[in-house]
Amino acid sequence: MPMIIKNVSILTENIEIQDNVNVYISEDRIKKIESAEKESEHNLHSEEIMEDHEIMDGSNYLLMPAFFNSHGHSPMSLMRGYGENMNLQDWLFTKIFPFEDKLTDEAVYYGTLLSMAESFKYGIVSTNDMYYFIDAMVAAVKESKGKVNVSRAIANPEGIPFDELPSVEEMKDVVSKYHGTENGRILIDGALHAEYTSNEETAISLSNLTEELGIRMHVHLSETQVEHEECKLRHNGKTPAKYLYDAGLFRVPTVAAHSVWVEDDDIKILSENNVIVATNPVSNLKLASGICDVKKLLDGGVRVAIGTDSVASNNNLSMFEEMKTMMLLTKVLHRDPTIISPREALLMATRNGAISQVRNDTGLVKEGFKADLILLKKNSPNMQPVHDMVNNIVLSATDSDIYMTLVDGECVYRDGEFPTIDMDDVIKGTNRAVNDILSRL
Repeated sequence: MPMIIKNVSILTENIEIQDNVNVYISEDRIKKIESAEKESEHNLHSEEIMEDHEIMDGSNYLLMPAFFNSHGHSPMSLMRGYGENMNLQDWLFTKIFPFEDKLTDEAVYYGTLLSMAESFKYGIVSTNDMYYFIDAMVAAVKESKGKVNVSRAIANPEGIPFDELPSVEEMKDVVSKYHGTENGRILIDGALHAEYTSNEETAISLSNLTEELGIRMHVHLSETQVEHEECKLRHNGKTPAKYLYDAGLFRVPTVAAHSVWVEDDDIKILSENNVIVATNPVSNLKLASGICDVKKLLDGGVRVAIGTDSVASNNNLSMFEEMKTMMLLTKVLHRDPTIISPREALLMATRNGAISQVRNDTGLVKEGFKADLILLKKNSPNMQPVHDMVNNIVLSATDSDIYMTLVDGECVYRDGEFPTIDMDDVIKGTNRAVNDILSRL
């Protein structure tokens, strides 16, 4: 339903606050933004407007761009809290990989729906999602009315010929079936899981295939020091970034997740090839992988977005938590409290995240842009007083301050309710799937 939000404060495209604004939303777009004092081109009291539009008093709210999660694994919500207090390699090989070996389409479907609900509650409308069982994931996203850039992760530790990998056939299949569907809400990407889970022939062949299909790339990069240094030992001193660059991986738009241990030459490679880094501060802290030097990346000309990683390594999808943690880590890493601003953090979580998904017409409150939006309660105790509302958004707001989330102008979360998701069914299905998997381990 078309919507008019009256007398609302907005976060402008310049990351500034403008008060007393009327915002007109129709179909999937922000049609008009104007001062509440004008209303010159829209008679809000006409029968046509009253009948066709939901009119909402926004005087107690702030309208801002929704969040775009630049790195996640949605079905891993099934593993929330499963495998704690472990290093990354032990966590993967003794807990996560055995659990994933028992996954089914039904389990992935419900795990994805659970993550969609959590995302909407936390103001996330779209995720760079890397996993498998893509048919089940797409079905869940379509049903929820969310957005996704989903990729079938390619791993090949055994060195099987590329054209014989079932994962490659699945990738081709899902690109042909789903890429650009649901009015562009569903996009399919290419994905190399990581340097250490494949071989050079796989990396080169996947680079060529992704370029041929005209899609973008998603890859784990230098997440841990062990990964980074062992790559150099395996490849005559080449870092993961150099190795992947030589394999042609960065010829298409690429998101490199983590990038904790990148070196100066790596940053130059990432910058010159317009690779977007998805920093995942909470996950990297939990697994003690290290601290991504966001300031060094920015100074080197690299665009940075923010991801949550999976809830198995996080354990939630809170972008407020990620923004604040990223800022604090960057400040303490450089021992400089002035080195990064809340405005920069907001751009990373909104506009930069949208650009990382090649969704260039969203991520801002701007006329003509997609209506991917959050309504934030601005009169919560933790949001007062207001010396600088942008500071409050990043450093004071919590997820309970989100009142509404819109995807393409459609309400997917409002005040604890999920209009597009049957939460009772999702919770029952999730627990049924988890119990089934645990019984088979």
